[in-house]
Amino acid sequence: MIQYYAYPKCSTCQKGKKWLEANGAEFDYIDIAQNPPSATQLKEIQETSGIELKKFFNTSGKKYRELELKEKLPEMTADEQYELLASDGMLIKRPLAWDGTQATLGFKEETYTNTWG
Repeated sequence: MIQYYAYPKCSTCQKGKKWLEANGAEFDYIDIAQNPPSATQLKEIQETSGIELKKFFNTSGKKYRELELKEKLPEMTADEQYELLASDGMLIKRPLAWDGTQATLGFKEETYTNTWG
C-alpha cells in the first residue's frame, strides 16, 4: 500500500493522484499539510529510497524562501533537517509517495510508470 502525501490544492499532486487511480494502485491519501510524516519516518524513507536528503525540500515553496533555507541547509545536520521537514509539511517536496521500500518525490509520469506501474 502506497502512502501518498499530497496537498489538496497542488495541481502536481492531483496529477499524481489521477495517475495512481488510473493505474489501479492502492494508496492511502494523506494531506501533507495536516499530517506531515514524522522526522523518524522521513529518515526511514530517505535512507531506504536512497534519495538525497536535500531533494526532500520544496525549494520552490514560499516557506523555503521565507526561512532562507538555501543558505541555512548546508550548515544543518541531517537530524536537524528531518526535524525541520517534519515540522511543516509545506517544506516537503510533494507529492511524496512511499510504500515501505521505494519512494518518489514530485510527479513525473515516466518515474511513476517505472516505480508504481
